[in-house]
This record gives sequence, structure tokens and C-alpha cells, in this order.
Amino acid sequence: MKYLKVTLLLLSVLLLSLPENSALAGSSQAGGEIHFKPEEIIKFSKKVEKTLAQKGARVVVIARVGRPRDELPEGISFTHTAIAVYSQITTVDGRKIPGYAIYNLYQRAGEPNVSDLVQDFPVDFFAGVEVLEAGIIIPSPELQKRLMEVLSSPTYKELHNPRYSVIANPFTLDFQNCTEHTLDVITAAIYETKDLKVIKANEKAYFEPQSVNVNPVKLLLGSMFAADVTTSDHPGSPVTSTFTTIGKFLTKYNAASEILTITPDV
Repeated sequence: MKYLKVTLLLLSVLLLSLPENSALAGSSQAGGEIHFKPEEIIKFSKKVEKTLAQKGARVVVIARVGRPRDELPEGISFTHTAIAVYSQITTVDGRKIPGYAIYNLYQRAGEPNVSDLVQDFPVDFFAGVEVLEAGIIIPSPELQKRLMEVLSSPTYKELHNPRYSVIANPFTLDFQNCTEHTLDVITAAIYETKDLKVIKANEKAYFEPQSVNVNPVKLLLGSMFAADVTTSDHPGSPVTSTFTTIGKFLTKYNAASEILTITPDV
């Protein structure tokens, strides 16, 4: 019994040292602890929208920081990635105003190994962040046009795999997280296809993923005890897609016109 207690204690310590569910993909909707005043979130959200509008960006890849940076695995700076589209937004009182609608893949509340496609807006998107900072990739004008075509077609939903894993392998069809879905939408737009075999073949050929530098024991324990962590889709060392690797991918193939970080006014 003594050895059992020691083993359970060791397991609990290791699990507590694992990144939480949102540490890698950060794909939960706002609703947790709020770290900033509402007026700060509103001001920052407006700054993001104003900056994008001034640059004439109609479709962008957008990312946020949902966990403390010192808790993130090496090489991962943002925890949730989505696509923002300049739109005419209808308010609750029926008015139409210009703004950005954000197309997300979010983990389902109470069922973290399942995801849904959810549309929200910058104030919602940044509500629960740990750092008021936005990562932005502005695709080339041609890619923005193609992305809009995918987002407004059935392909956008058809590319969604509801089986969620924090460290989903971007080269397989087993699981998906927010960043992989974003990558799949981008690849579908680039090659003007909805064929997942074609999409995955091209990602395998041209996209360089991020190695997941987390202790293998922690990953094993995570896959045993957390519903949204699995390594079953990784034949070797785990890799995943990130905001940064998508930026490098688009830059390498001349499909990004600008990559920037937006922070609050000093």
C-alpha cells in the first residue's frame, strides 16, 4: 500500500507539470478566468481591427496567447489560431457595422476531445487571454481571395474533423486541433481542392511542423489521463502545427504579404 501511495503521488506531480488542455492548441472558448479589465479587452480588440483595416486586410490568420508563456513548450508562442474575415456584422439591435468575424475550431465544453466550428468576434476571442497580444499573418491578396471562397463554401465544414487532440499530427487524418484545421483550410485554398488526400500529401511535402518538446513520460501520462491528449497518431517523435510554422510556410512560398504582432498601446 505504501508503494501504491508513492506511485499515485508521483503520477499526480507529473500530471500537474503537464501543459493544461489549452497549453498547445488553446482551443477552448472564452469563459475561464479573465485577466484583464473589460475596457482593456475592448480597447485592444478595437486596435487589432483598426490595424487590420488600415492594412486593407480582408482575410488574416490570427492567434492569441491563452496560457502563460513560461508554461508553453519550446518553440510555441501562441496557443490558439483561427481565421478572421472582414465582414458586415449585425448587432443585437439589427444595425450592420463593419468588423472582423473570427472562424474558430473550439473544444466542446465538458467534452474536450471533441471540437466544433464556432464563429465569434475579437472581444470574445481575446476575452480570456493571458497576454494581450495578437499574432497576425496577412496572406497575399490572391490567397485572401481563395480563402474567402473556401470559408463561404461547404469545404470549410467538410475539412473539420471533430476528433480533437492537443498535439494532433498535421499529416494524418486521425485527429485535428485549431491550428491544423486552419492549415487545412489554407492548403485547400492554395490548391483549390477539398480532397483531403491531396491536402495532406502537399502538407507532408511542403509544410515543416513544430516538434513537441515535452518529456515523453509527461506525454504518455497525458494520453492516459487527459481526453484531449493522445500520441496514437504520431509514429515517431510528436510534431504539430503552430501559428509560427504556418507563418514560415506561407513566407517560404511567397503566400504571405506580412507577419506582425499587435500589442496594446503603451
